[in-house]
Amino acid sequence: MSVIRKRYIFYGSVQGVGFRYRAYYAAREYGVCGWVKNLYDGSVELEAEGSPESIEAMLLAIEKGRFVRILDFKCEEIPAKGDTCFEIVG
Repeated sequence: MSVIRKRYIFYGSVQGVGFRYRAYYAAREYGVCGWVKNLYDGSVELEAEGSPESIEAMLLAIEKGRFVRILDFKCEEIPAKGDTCFEIVG
């Protein structure tokens, strides 16, 4: 299984709607490690490490959030760090 790490910045209705908690529980469900935090401009930053399939499944679970509305996002692949859990850091 190949392990990758991606950094995302999500824009839209992503703060105050349970985004970080959905990300946390979806990451646990799909075995993804990393972290998520709110940014001062109203966006959310997330780093996810795992298989490409598990990261995709996690993102789909987040998007299905009842009040979450992702209007745009940026994504870049970054070096894996070997994280062992997923955290809400801010």
